[in-house]
Amino acid sequence: MTPALVGVLTAAQVRQTADSIASVQHASGAVPWSDGGHTDPWDHVQAAMALAVAGRVDDAERAYAWSLRTQRADGSWAIRYRDDAVEDPHTDSNFCAYLATGVWHHWTLTGDRAFVDVMWSAVARGVDAALALQRLDGAVAWASAPGGVLPEALVTGNASIHLSLRCALALADVVGESRPDWELAAGRLRHALDDHADLFEPKPTHAMDWYYPVLGGSLPRERAEAHLDARWDEFVVDGLGARCVSTNPWVTGAETCELALALDVVGRTDEARALVADVQHLREDDGSYWTGLVFSDGKRWPAERTTWTAATVVLAADALSRTTPAHGLFRGVDLPACDWKVTDACPCPTP
Repeated sequence: MTPALVGVLTAAQVRQTADSIASVQHASGAVPWSDGGHTDPWDHVQAAMALAVAGRVDDAERAYAWSLRTQRADGSWAIRYRDDAVEDPHTDSNFCAYLATGVWHHWTLTGDRAFVDVMWSAVARGVDAALALQRLDGAVAWASAPGGVLPEALVTGNASIHLSLRCALALADVVGESRPDWELAAGRLRHALDDHADLFEPKPTHAMDWYYPVLGGSLPRERAEAHLDARWDEFVVDGLGARCVSTNPWVTGAETCELALALDVVGRTDEARALVADVQHLREDDGSYWTGLVFSDGKRWPAERTTWTAATVVLAADALSRTTPAHGLFRGVDLPACDWKVTDACPCPTP
């Protein structure tokens, strides 16, 4: 059953949006950012989830097969591909971990154990590649490059990795494996995110660093609503959506829908639905979505319709309408909380 968001999107419109994603999917299964654009492993998985939600399961599985084929010997993926050739060989820790989120989503949607068995080794190797960049203080460095590791840890990437670790642990339970090392890593990471903000490279003007600790399930529930309220007026533009960067007159569809998903995590579904409705001004007649709008001059920018924007709209529609069996992904349904505290020999600075 295809999601529909009453008063915002019909099921036919959601299917049309998935069709717009599939229309730019390569024969190899790769889903680029846009027609003629590059592919990155994180947004590729986001697109695969949306394709599956809208009933295009075969296309989603072609996307996951691409992830299998392009995984490197160390479990990582390159940051960027162009026509299936590596364009940027660096490794992004969040990109490596996110396959676990996609595979867990596909499992909850389809119940296909054979798919999990095929994907499990790649999930495990991807998570291990990400955690190879976890620092002693619990935060995960954002990237490695030939010749070294880039030491900065980013809030958004780490919060997303936290969600991926929860999905990986849930998948481990499905296949009957125990991964206490992942449990420890998830606890250390949550401790860093909850209690040691100074461990992360500050990006205070970026919306993702504001809402991702809620969306990734790392911020304790009792603090999450206050956290969103504290900077709401900085980022949300009434009737248009959320700014990507608080200092710029630019609203973006993907960030707005991710904020809607974060609101849904704390039960503020009506506000979340309103945000998804607000960004329908970015929708084209073919169901695709422009990345954003510079509202000070009414211009869409950049001049591209991105698959990851379309995908996030579809995933938000499913989460808010409670339609498919996978609708609870971002609310952490059936995922371990990973909310235990790491207190013994904590290597972090005292908060």
